Amino acid sequence: MAVYSHMTMSLDGYIADPDDGIGELFGWYGAGDVTVPGADEHTAFQVDADSAELLRGVLAGTGALVCGRRLFDLTNGWNDDHPIGAPVVVVTHNVPQDAATRPRTTFAGDVAEGIARAKEIAGDEDVCVASADIARQALDLGLVDEVVVSLVPVLLGAGIPYFAGLTGAPHRFDDPVVIQGRGATHLRYRVRR
Repeated sequence: MAVYSHMTMSLDGYIADPDDGIGELFGWYGAGDVTVPGADEHTAFQVDADSAELLRGVLAGTGALVCGRRLFDLTNGWNDDHPIGAPVVVVTHNVPQDAATRPRTTFAGDVAEGIARAKEIAGDEDVCVASADIARQALDLGLVDEVVVSLVPVLLGAGIPYFAGLTGAPHRFDDPVVIQGRGATHLRYRVRR
């Protein structure tokens, strides 16, 4: 079991444009001829063979996902059914009033608690950190084992950075495992301890 962060990122380091748009970044999810079914019948990805291998690993091996309240609100909590099929732990100081209507979503007051709860939920499977600010905090706390970047050939110029405001930097990583996909180069970095 590992804790990893995975984000699709522009060449200049952004995971979304200034208006939270991801259209310029997520094209690789439909840039190939290999179908990778999502966790439900409504979700499927059309990617190249190498990206398909990465996605299949994420879908099969992730037992819980950790995100922040901002992403949770932007996605309407994925209607309590995240595309990877894993339960979600939301790090927030303000639990939504309708929390009881979301049985696959758990709420935690800080990042360390969120990661710990996600590990309990995931059991022997991996935990994915899916929000930039939560990933930054988890990395600074020494709670991330691997950083995965799906690097897209676009410059956004501004937006939401993957890692900004690191307090524990520098963080060092092993050499990357490189997966050359269509529309994205996937980089997997083990965090050095």
